[in-house]
Amino acid sequence: MPVRPKSNVTGGVRKKLIAAARRLSKDVDALSFADPVSHVYNPLDYAWKSHQAYLSKINDQGVRIVLLGMNPGPWGMAQTGVPFGEIAAARDWMGINEPVKHPVNEHPKRPIQGFDCPRSEVSGRRLWGLFSERFESADAFFSEHFVVNYCPLVFMESTARNRTPDKLPASEREPLDAACDRHLKSVLKAVQPEIAIGVGAYAEKCLQRTIADMPDEIAIARILHPSPASPAANKDWAGSATQQLIDAGVWN
Repeated sequence: MPVRPKSNVTGGVRKKLIAAARRLSKDVDALSFADPVSHVYNPLDYAWKSHQAYLSKINDQGVRIVLLGMNPGPWGMAQTGVPFGEIAAARDWMGINEPVKHPVNEHPKRPIQGFDCPRSEVSGRRLWGLFSERFESADAFFSEHFVVNYCPLVFMESTARNRTPDKLPASEREPLDAACDRHLKSVLKAVQPEIAIGVGAYAEKCLQRTIADMPDEIAIARILHPSPASPAANKDWAGSATQQLIDAGVWN
């Protein structure tokens, strides 16, 4: 797939995204969360080397399409530092295999094993599986596309049950959203995409809120989230997502 000329981007996108991710990591580390959240993982901290390697995959001139997820899954980005970072996709397709440290307060039922984790992230396997089938290489995908997460944190209850950001009380969600909105705006300003795709309804709403006061016109669309928790996603998710991307004018 040819790289689209970007007259409004002069390069240096990777450096800007790396700086923005470092700022986001510090911003969210300054926040606090109460019961029922007992453990919070920040892979931008303990898996920074992997995340930086992932950010370095982007076309340094910017991309045409940005896809936005919600937050890390326990067997994906929580382990690898890569959005939707199913082990095999990050290691074998993208060629990322950096050492991963441990979070400060690690839940005994959710250990961080990095690229040695034996579990597979279904959402990531579906998402990156679709891209690896459609594009001859990761480089071909990254020449025009990039995937980011809105929130970098993993929230767990004492039972190790996952808690998504939208389930946080307003007093905790609002400062988190403010930090994540600033980061997302920085990413979009640096990348200057033509279209931003929400992977699921939550991500789409985050895009709508963030883009509303940006001067540059960015189209917004949505694809079905690949989570196995969604009954619709368990019925040919790849086919449904492909059709949605075609309908949005992203793919032919």
